[in-house]
Amino acid sequence: MTDAHHENRRLWNEWSDAFQALWNADTDEGGVPPVPTPFDPEGHAATGPEFPPPVEGEAVVELGCGGGQGSVGTALSGAGRAVGVDVSEEQLRHARRLRDHYGVEAEFVQGDVTGVPLAEDAFDAAFSEAAFQLVADLDAAVREARRVLRPGGAFYLAVMHPFRELIDPDGGAPRRGYHAPPRREVEIDESYDADLVAFDRTVSELHRALVDAGFAVERVVEPEPEDGETTSEGDAAAAAEPRALLPETLGFWARLDGR
Repeated sequence: MTDAHHENRRLWNEWSDAFQALWNADTDEGGVPPVPTPFDPEGHAATGPEFPPPVEGEAVVELGCGGGQGSVGTALSGAGRAVGVDVSEEQLRHARRLRDHYGVEAEFVQGDVTGVPLAEDAFDAAFSEAAFQLVADLDAAVREARRVLRPGGAFYLAVMHPFRELIDPDGGAPRRGYHAPPRREVEIDESYDADLVAFDRTVSELHRALVDAGFAVERVVEPEPEDGETTSEGDAAAAAEPRALLPETLGFWARLDGR
């Protein structure tokens, strides 16, 4: 395991309570925490009648599940089996609490996404959102997604959009070259003695990793923010937040041959 892996795991364990509090900050008093899933046919990853594929009764794994929101949302969407894998014990503690809050069946397993502790050919679908950009060995992570999927299985891979990550949120200028080495340190808070290590990969590099692992990329997803800031606010939004006209995430719907 790389130094980045150990530092990120330690930081997530320390940061977990504060991060989950931020995630739930907009939840109304007495309301339920949000649990978005890419398998919602009207949700953030939807691109038409074929994607997302239906998960009713299917076995689905989330790679890098964090606090379990995606796994719980997928269970609520009718998955026959929902499993979340994450490297952070503290994130998984939140995930199990969230599962119990919603009263759904979901399993949570501690493990590295480059060496998933689950059987091969065990799942009909897999997904990972905002996790693979924290992994040094992208190819190993994508190969693991392929290994745990059955022939014909669908995989949704989403990361923070590399165009948005390129822009300094304060000054609006590029803070690095688009083709620069991908490793970047992200300061979370001065109270932590380490920085989160991220890897800003190009669109072509992400696409290549999927294809090299044996996936056919069938859709590319660049969701607009829910409040429509990229279209309704225009230049005003850009003045307030230099990245406002750029998509927040980049997603790929991919599939293995065989169905």
